[in-house]
Amino acid sequence: MEQKIPHFVIVGGGIAGLAAAYRLVELSREREVPLRFTLLEASGHLGGVIATEKRDDFLLELGPDSFISEKPWALALCRRLGLEPDLIGTRDEHRATFVVRAGKLEPLPEGFMLLAPTKVGPLLRSRIFSWPGKLRMALDLVLPRGGNDDESLGSFVRRRFGREVLDRVAQPLIGGIYTADPERLSLAATMPRFLQMEREHRSVSYAMWKAARGRPQEAKHASGARWSLFVTLKNGLQEFVETLTAKLSLGEVRHNLPVTSVSRTDGHWQVACGDGSVLSADGVVLATPAFQTANLVRVLDTQLAEQLAGIAYSSAATVNLAYRRDQVPHPLNGFGFVVPSIERRAIIAGSFSSVKYAGRAPEGYVLLRAFVGGSLQAELFDLDDQAMIAAVRNELALLLGIQAPPLFTRLARYPRSMPQYLVGHIQMIDKIEQRVSQYSGLALAGNAYRGVGIADCVRSGEAAAETVLASLRPSSL
Repeated sequence: MEQKIPHFVIVGGGIAGLAAAYRLVELSREREVPLRFTLLEASGHLGGVIATEKRDDFLLELGPDSFISEKPWALALCRRLGLEPDLIGTRDEHRATFVVRAGKLEPLPEGFMLLAPTKVGPLLRSRIFSWPGKLRMALDLVLPRGGNDDESLGSFVRRRFGREVLDRVAQPLIGGIYTADPERLSLAATMPRFLQMEREHRSVSYAMWKAARGRPQEAKHASGARWSLFVTLKNGLQEFVETLTAKLSLGEVRHNLPVTSVSRTDGHWQVACGDGSVLSADGVVLATPAFQTANLVRVLDTQLAEQLAGIAYSSAATVNLAYRRDQVPHPLNGFGFVVPSIERRAIIAGSFSSVKYAGRAPEGYVLLRAFVGGSLQAELFDLDDQAMIAAVRNELALLLGIQAPPLFTRLARYPRSMPQYLVGHIQMIDKIEQRVSQYSGLALAGNAYRGVGIADCVRSGEAAAETVLASLRPSSL
């Protein structure tokens, strides 16, 4: 009797879904288990928010422009795909981050890591903070431990360092990563190491200083996010997507085919598609945004659907702008800037893309990128394209002195793309995962659960693939 080859369905062709599909390919080879899969993507584009375009010798990233190497999963996958020779890091010449203060770009003090200083001299000379703000920051050295297992970023930073650090640095730096309101953002779900530092060392500043001493070369001349840990591909992150897609043997990738529901009948999964077809599967990976996943599982489990629907999202847009170098008065001696919400400007951050990474603009030209929207400026995302580009150009004129029109612009919108890790997020995800575990052969993947970055999505996709494969009965292996 011929053995039936297990069939898996992956819903969603973002980086998490692609990582799940490729992990199934790897596991099939490693364990000598025959299998096949079908990856279903509702749009005509694979990679989700990852999108790279080339125009007039410029290389534009419309979504994320890099991934963090400190989290090993994306880097490890690139190595297994043979992409390591194409990886590039940030340029070392200008590793500074700027913060907008009273309409001007001020450098974040050298050694200031996300929300805590590690060097006294640069902090004392900084124009970002007032003298009362600097003195309040120093109280972290003597304040007792406190707080709960989970509290908001806003609460934690005010408690340890004062409101000025929250408003001027923590909100735009950390809150900007998640495009979130710091008063609602869960520190335990986003930056748990700061809570751990407080538990172990009491003073977060001391803990950061001690950690920086352990990596002096890495910390030297750095500020803001640890840029040296961010890497990308010389031809853009779309190369990651295309290489993954090309390696998906054993399976079929179907574009422009939305899924309407997922159910279970007689021990098999049934995946209903928008064209009326139904796929039978031994396991299903749902690598879609949580609100879409909620709709897919509503027939299967209304309680799980409600839990998934409870994960909030924000929207954001990117605007790439190309200029001749002589059209930009600012020296661009950094990787970019963040904008505190108290500055009340039309952008939340700006990146000097061609300074940050090599090969993004031809010689004598620069490529800039602005970010619009987020939970604190949701109304700006609703501007039409012309108004949004005009608002961005006005901000760059005020902040960088650019009066000339750009050579070209490229706007990309990502509605409901950023899950909001609000206080209580970890407990919510624990409940969702417990509920999902009751269904053999079902797994969730994506940025809604335990990490928003590319590396986190790769990890979740690979873990989902391992989960559904492990659910097969021994007779199927």
